[in-house]
Amino acid sequence: MDKKLLLIFILALLVRLISIDQSLWLDEATTARVVKEYGFTQIVNEFSVRDFHPPLYYLFMKLWTNIFGYSEIVLRFPSVIFSLLTGYVIYKIAKLLNGYIIGIWASIFFLINPLIIYYSQEARMYMMVTFFLTVALYFLMIISHVGLASASVLKTRSRNPFGMTKSIVMFNIFSILAFVTFYGSIFLIIPVLIYILYKKKYSIFFTSCFLLLAVFFLLTPLLYQQFINARAQLRLVPNWTQVLGSTNLKNFLLIPLKFSLGRISFYPKWLYWVVSGLWTSFVFFFILKGGLKNKFLLFLVIGSLGLGILFSFFTPLLQYFRFLYLIPLICILMPLGLANLHLKGVNWIIVGGFIIWSLFYLLNPNFQREDWKSLALYLNKDRVYMIYSSSDPVSYYRKDLKIIDLKTVEDKNIIDPEIIIIPYTTNIHGIDYQKILKQKKYKLIKKEVVRGASVETWKFFK
Repeated sequence: MDKKLLLIFILALLVRLISIDQSLWLDEATTARVVKEYGFTQIVNEFSVRDFHPPLYYLFMKLWTNIFGYSEIVLRFPSVIFSLLTGYVIYKIAKLLNGYIIGIWASIFFLINPLIIYYSQEARMYMMVTFFLTVALYFLMIISHVGLASASVLKTRSRNPFGMTKSIVMFNIFSILAFVTFYGSIFLIIPVLIYILYKKKYSIFFTSCFLLLAVFFLLTPLLYQQFINARAQLRLVPNWTQVLGSTNLKNFLLIPLKFSLGRISFYPKWLYWVVSGLWTSFVFFFILKGGLKNKFLLFLVIGSLGLGILFSFFTPLLQYFRFLYLIPLICILMPLGLANLHLKGVNWIIVGGFIIWSLFYLLNPNFQREDWKSLALYLNKDRVYMIYSSSDPVSYYRKDLKIIDLKTVEDKNIIDPEIIIIPYTTNIHGIDYQKILKQKKYKLIKKEVVRGASVETWKFFK
């Protein structure tokens, strides 16, 4: 690695350490609970059947936390590592396709992308699967005679350090690793296979399909249980589709917007949509321009989104973070679209914009995750009422608290003269706890609000 590239990655690492110890939010706290309370086999046989994801990420995190512990930094650091590794693979892919300069810019655009920085600090599987899929794409690219790459790639055939067979094997290994990390990766794998078939590389196509189908059948018992439980969840939780991502225009438009701005949102909303729309249009103009120069990568982006949208009509999943693995592709396309421009400063305008949006998130707590760490300070009772399935963040920061499921408040004889309510996710579960408590002659006497959550004190009056 040359000095310029090394400096870029050192700076990228330092940026990812800013605010990395912020409070865990619900899903991250669930990751912490699972890897702490379950053994390796229990993760597969007991937890995964009730979850909506394959088990590889949790198994990896179980091994990681057994060695390093369960602090916020430790839980998030694998995502930091996977994001940096992905940035390096992007450099290698772009360099193969179009040379060193394009490789450097593609890596920079990825490493400072606001949404990537956000998920580089998330104790979830999204950066891990992004890494696996990007590596799979890299090995596909260096299979030079597949005919997917440009002439510059064909010149590297003689110095391919892996060889044809090894490259095909590695492509399939990382594709499978991606699938057993995140089911949504199939939306990228399928367009890749379609393109291989279009290029009449039948042996690679059928080998890859066979291996993927074999893994799919091995996972069938788990997939079946997860499917049954997901359907039950949709029936039991009235507004669960809002969390999963229903198919609508807003969720579709948020994909390119969040890819360009990250998790930033502000009021008034009309101003947010105007500013984000203009910035996104500016960025994606060069992405589409680059796509005209590399139609294969553009096909993967459009094909993956198209499959995801189509599937979301049957099962709600249209959330931008589920397509995070597409950002490496658009970061390769972007410098292609910027190449040969007379206005050389456009690269730096995009870099500057990405840095500004990233700093909004990193330096302003209002744009960061739910602050359960601070909320725990307000809990001066020995027990609280809240939706039990959403209580992992409270349990992470206050292991001494007894959590009573808020769903039981309607048919439970409450004897406490004063009770503490955390109303988190009650709107999703459709529980009008306020109406129930008022019927039981309780009154709200105090409410403390922190970022993303609140705690209420209710007192009984005869």
